[in-house]
Amino acid sequence: MEVDVPAVGSLQSLAKLLSDARGDEDDDDFGLCCSVSAMTPGSIGPVKKETTDTLQVQSEHNKTIWSTEEVPEGSEFDDTWDPREQPEYEISFKQQVGTEDVFFGMSRKDPSTACCEDMVIKIKLPETKFSDITLDIQDKVLDLRTPQKKLLLHLPCPVDSKKGKARFLSEEELLEVTLRMRREFDFINFA
Repeated sequence: MEVDVPAVGSLQSLAKLLSDARGDEDDDDFGLCCSVSAMTPGSIGPVKKETTDTLQVQSEHNKTIWSTEEVPEGSEFDDTWDPREQPEYEISFKQQVGTEDVFFGMSRKDPSTACCEDMVIKIKLPETKFSDITLDIQDKVLDLRTPQKKLLLHLPCPVDSKKGKARFLSEEELLEVTLRMRREFDFINFA
């Protein structure tokens, strides 16, 4: 294997340049080789100096591994050891449309999901009675439990948990949950 001499020389000059930027004054060849092998992608760029006082204060007062902002909402409901199976479900979106929308187009609504106000979740629950269903709805999580099935569903957008409706269709063995979505006001959802 042949080593290209200009490539080695340019690597050494690059290592010297980077070591000078860090304030190292090692000019011998052994120091250059060691600094090149110890370099990582994080070594490139300006040197960042962090204060260790704030890091120590945080670790002394807070013994937790994660902060509450890092843990996704609804993860407290996750139970990987639960043997119950997940039921089939379907999420669809629904608009409230009046005659002014259909005939006159006055509200600037279109058929896209961006104009929908409600989220409808249909969950198939075979061999289940209405009295066996436990349903808990948070802002971004739907938690459904029956003796045979368990569904922990992270919702695609935040909902108003107090304005939801649920109905159980016993003939079809289907639970239909309608939730009002909380959306940011924009040029479509302005009211």
